[in-house]
Amino acid sequence: MRWDIFCQIVDNYGDAGVCWRLARNLTSLHGQDVRIFCDDLPTLNLLASGVDPEIKRRIDIQPWEASHNNSRHSVEPPDVVIEAFGCNLPERYLAGLLIAPKKPIILNLEYLCAEPWIVDFHQKASPQAHGISKYFFFPGFQKNVGGILIDPIPKGQSLTEQLIPESLEASWKLLRPNTKRISVFCYPGAPLLPWLEDLATLGENFDVVLTLGQREQLQFSSGSSTQPLALPDSIRLISIPFVSQDEYDWVLSQCDFNIVRGEDSFVRAQLAGKPFIWHIYPQEDGAHKTKLAAFLDLYLEDASQELKHAVIAAMTWEMPSEWHQLIDDWSTHSKVWRDDLLEKQADGGLTVRLMGFVA
Repeated sequence: MRWDIFCQIVDNYGDAGVCWRLARNLTSLHGQDVRIFCDDLPTLNLLASGVDPEIKRRIDIQPWEASHNNSRHSVEPPDVVIEAFGCNLPERYLAGLLIAPKKPIILNLEYLCAEPWIVDFHQKASPQAHGISKYFFFPGFQKNVGGILIDPIPKGQSLTEQLIPESLEASWKLLRPNTKRISVFCYPGAPLLPWLEDLATLGENFDVVLTLGQREQLQFSSGSSTQPLALPDSIRLISIPFVSQDEYDWVLSQCDFNIVRGEDSFVRAQLAGKPFIWHIYPQEDGAHKTKLAAFLDLYLEDASQELKHAVIAAMTWEMPSEWHQLIDDWSTHSKVWRDDLLEKQADGGLTVRLMGFVA
């Protein structure tokens, strides 16, 4: 089938990350014909860097405005059009669909959600005045919703066993042996500096892997852009360059604890099977707090009361000294959650469920 995916980037990397990973899975695993129309090609191309050129060649990446001028769909109409995260289709593109001899199915691919109400709205029709069939599709963690994006790992190989990516070799040489590793990818506004200062009081050494831009955020929060950050020797900050999706997945697998944000890295942190903080995208109306609470209800359903309190404290940016004493229990829980999540996605997860629904 032919798929047109429309992606407007709100959360810088998360939106593009999901669309790119979906396109990769559709083409490389299932032989589908995919175009992506994106309003921020530089970000999308960064995430696509380092990918097997053959896979990248099979995905037609186009700027958003190309959908206005490209008449391919009027001759070779798509079977499926995905409005990623509720973005609206360009009017001229939609007009072309209306006169096409074959009408596609339009899917509003929603944000990943753990709230129970999505079960009632998943795959429900969204009647449109123009008459083209449109449906809601909700990714989620339960069996009876849209699932999550699963990337297959080569048989007999795990991410932790893969060689250090070439782009990370210089940074990885700075890591100290037998030292706990923490990766950091969070939004501005997180209390990261006091968090690290408190971490230093635990009596252990930590190597903190900072993704692109995180050191600058720390420097800004310190109140001085010129003075070096005054952290104890037990905390070593190591900045890494911007890396592709696959390389970032490898980083998550190599760290003992991960701080992530958005949607794509949130899922990858869970699949790494490690404890993590999800710095959920903050919304002015506070809706993000409801979303986080819904996820934690699922994530901690089988956890002890003590661990529930510790994880909730960590996820709401309480200082590490308040919860770190349960990190071993959290590590065990993370592996169990990862295995259960993969079992629920044994059918192939989001990509396969999308294809099955369309069929």
